[in-house]
Amino acid sequence: MEGLVIRPVTQADEPDWRRLWTDYLTFYETTLPEEIYRSTFARLTEGGANEFAGLLAFHDGKPVGLAHYLFHRSCWTINNVCYLQDLYTDPEVRGIGVGRALIEAVYAKAAEAGTPEVHWMTQEFNATARRLYDRIAEKTPFIIYQKNL
Repeated sequence: MEGLVIRPVTQADEPDWRRLWTDYLTFYETTLPEEIYRSTFARLTEGGANEFAGLLAFHDGKPVGLAHYLFHRSCWTINNVCYLQDLYTDPEVRGIGVGRALIEAVYAKAAEAGTPEVHWMTQEFNATARRLYDRIAEKTPFIIYQKNL
């Protein structure tokens, strides 16, 4: 897509990342304390092994999307697999390929790292995102359980 740039999150991106992250959390009707913002951003920009990484999407120079991903071990393969934890695009650019470009950038990072799979989850009601996901990945039959402690 012309005018679209996907690149890793840097320290200088904190204000843009913070706005996009806040909008993402608002979409899921969630708020987090400042400590989580600081910790998450530090993890995304440290670049350490087994740490989260982040990508930002810019359309015509304006930040319009983000993706957070993590390589992790799996008992089912020798190589790490990739978990795409968060994906968000500004509502005004949805449908023009930003989300797809972010996912494909994660696919490229995963391929470069030798991972055999990228996986993620979304909420059932997220119909807009699911239309994209149904085109670029395979929906699995797994159901997620969670116990908050």
